[in-house]
Amino acid sequence: MIACDALIVGGGPAGSSCARALVRAGLHVVLLDRATFPRDKTCAGWITPPVLETLAIDAHDYRTSAPQGRTLQPIRAFQTSRLGDPAIHTRFDRVVSYGIRRCEFDHYLLQRSGADLHTGEPLATLRRDAAGERWIANERVISPIVIGAGGHFCPVARQFGHASLGDEPIVAAQEIEVTLTPEQERRCAIEAETPELFLTRDLKGYGWAFRKGRVLNVGLGRQDRHDLSRQVRDFVATLLAAGKVPPDLAWRWKGHAYVIHGTSLRRPIDDGMLLIGDAAGFAYPRSGEGIRPAIESGLLAAQTIVEARGRYDRDSLEPYRSRVLARFGRGETPAAWSALPPSLTTLIAARLLSVPWFAREVFLTRWFLHAHEPALVA
Repeated sequence: MIACDALIVGGGPAGSSCARALVRAGLHVVLLDRATFPRDKTCAGWITPPVLETLAIDAHDYRTSAPQGRTLQPIRAFQTSRLGDPAIHTRFDRVVSYGIRRCEFDHYLLQRSGADLHTGEPLATLRRDAAGERWIANERVISPIVIGAGGHFCPVARQFGHASLGDEPIVAAQEIEVTLTPEQERRCAIEAETPELFLTRDLKGYGWAFRKGRVLNVGLGRQDRHDLSRQVRDFVATLLAAGKVPPDLAWRWKGHAYVIHGTSLRRPIDDGMLLIGDAAGFAYPRSGEGIRPAIESGLLAAQTIVEARGRYDRDSLEPYRSRVLARFGRGETPAAWSALPPSLTTLIAARLLSVPWFAREVFLTRWFLHAHEPALVA
């Protein structure tokens, strides 16, 4: 039996960030993940400078410390449009984001976490001990607290009934990430420093085409998952017709789902339990970005656990809920024009998105990049 101070289930950015903070505070942390790392993770893959600041990551060191190097593609501009409408090109005077590959980024964070790693091991069983004071995972790991960090389908959230998966309003996405051949590179019109974002005509989702050196990521996500495959096919047809991407790409789609903050039915705390990241449904509204809130919620959870000093009842963990609320707000709220007829709402939003100032200051700077929010001080 392995006894530890905290058990984390899930080795993504949320779990590894939480683990590192707890280890640095002197706790023995065991981390389980069903995948072996480096893993192939479906994600558009971009992070903003505050993420590097919060995690104390030096950009040059991140790029160069691996034998083959790592991808950290600077982004200084975006091209935005509603599908079928003229595009707006927005350039910034600084790097506002970075493109990453999740197979590299997640492995890097996990390796530096300092946790006792048990990768390739799914959470099969989780129960209380006879005294009801500690958790026993897989009949061999025992801990007073369990942190669920396993993404949307986190087994910790599912086991404790905190994820009514059939009732939650999820965002569903499909995407590909492929390494381009030299000929495909020549025929790809997507510029590396300028990702292109395409809002769907009904504004219920957006697609993207994002180039990270020789790697191209293309995908589409929607709040309305009905007929997603057809929507994706139509999106690809639009890209091909515009000559944006090479026609001979290997279109092997992968899918994932998540819940945006404010719409989740999951409780983030219970006796001896915390949920962080996508397991708790903390993805940003509008952009759907989940990496930054995953990392920040992991750090807020670690702070709460350290301050609880071994008392992990709901009352002792309540500060985590308060910290999340203070950091992320209440999440998704109806727009001011939500009471208007859908056709008029779409018209108003489309007109706004065609205004360069709105595209830059609201859609990109505030909604997509969250540039108004300073880095979380760990």
